Amino acid sequence: MTLPVPAVIVSAMVKGVLIDIAGVVTSGETLLPGARAALARLDAAGLPYRFVTNTTRKPVRALLAQFAAHDLDVARDHVFTPAQAAVAWLGGNGYAPHLLIHADLMKDFAPCRTTGPRAVVVGDAGPAFTYASLNAAFRQIVDGAPFLALATNRVFRDTDGELSLDAGAFVTALEHASETSARVLGKPAPAFFAAAAASMELKLSDVAMIGDDAEADVAGALRAGAGTALLVRSGKYRKGDEGRATPAPSATVADIGAAVDRLLGP
Repeated sequence: MTLPVPAVIVSAMVKGVLIDIAGVVTSGETLLPGARAALARLDAAGLPYRFVTNTTRKPVRALLAQFAAHDLDVARDHVFTPAQAAVAWLGGNGYAPHLLIHADLMKDFAPCRTTGPRAVVVGDAGPAFTYASLNAAFRQIVDGAPFLALATNRVFRDTDGELSLDAGAFVTALEHASETSARVLGKPAPAFFAAAAASMELKLSDVAMIGDDAEADVAGALRAGAGTALLVRSGKYRKGDEGRATPAPSATVADIGAAVDRLLGP
């Protein structure tokens, strides 16, 4: 019989932590119970951590302001978003963006060039997802524009507490129509997890991921090479999620507090 790995042994293997934001640390503008204490425990233990989010409705500045509103001191370079990865890709490859994103996220693309060849960038555009906007993106893709997806999440927990469609359905529609696979820049892209781990001067195998999305956060991190990935039963989690993606979570726990307990021990 295989025995479960005790938390104290898991903690010895983990040298850093990647943490999703929405559904793990916050719910809307509210700090989730236990989140402040969990982050304080990581700080006290000297275990570095980074926030990795697929949120594509909020610019980095808004995320930092949200942390500050809860008296959490988070450095800008400790937050990793798909928009940041997209801006880096566009600049490095000489493309201007054709954006199909939420209006609030436009600020993050201000540094991008405005002339030259175009690359289509799709995030959670919310009400901007119309036939006209999707068709305009489709035409760019079939004309040869690179197709960048900020994320492919299926759903998110909306401000009314209910699940809403995320960007994944619209990315899939464009892929189907254009017969072109999107380059995914956020979770579960291995490079996204690796960049966050590298910012702590760590290998992914030395890092644990804490998330509420069994597919993008947990299975994505494990496939990318993370040593541990914990699924929390908060945020978008639904009963049975731990069995819906492969690889399965290293453990499924109640919330971020229980996840940190698992990593650090009692």
